[in-house]
Amino acid sequence: MTPLIVAVGRSRPGPERVLFDHYAGRLRGGLAVVEVEEKRPLPVAARKAREAALILAQVPAGAVLIALDERGRAWSSPDLARALDGWRLEARPAVVFAIGGADGHGPAVLERADVKLALGTLTWPHQLVRALIAEQIYRAQCITAGHPYHRE
Repeated sequence: MTPLIVAVGRSRPGPERVLFDHYAGRLRGGLAVVEVEEKRPLPVAARKAREAALILAQVPAGAVLIALDERGRAWSSPDLARALDGWRLEARPAVVFAIGGADGHGPAVLERADVKLALGTLTWPHQLVRALIAEQIYRAQCITAGHPYHRE
């Protein structure tokens, strides 16, 4: 099962990208990233709907969709590790972490999502969210393998 990040917007060079590359490079099996973007100046609701369609077009059939959303549930790192391991055992083809645009996800993504996950109540820059997700996937692999990277 390959984890996939589908993100609205383009990654740019900088420290957030370096941090993402650091953790993504440590993952067994890698981490794919697909970037989508609507460049037309649309009203907010129309742009969110278009971004949702672009995100959903990248979600493989049978994949678990985790929508990063400030109103979602907060999980611990062990919770994420257990969930990822369970989906692996179910032979799900992929786990997709969806990072919405500046105004959040369109309703179609939230309706399709298997999990709505909050990274706390703080607002994070989207480029940093990519690095946080990569680190948490790496941490989950370490937890499952019994590696000492994660200490409880």
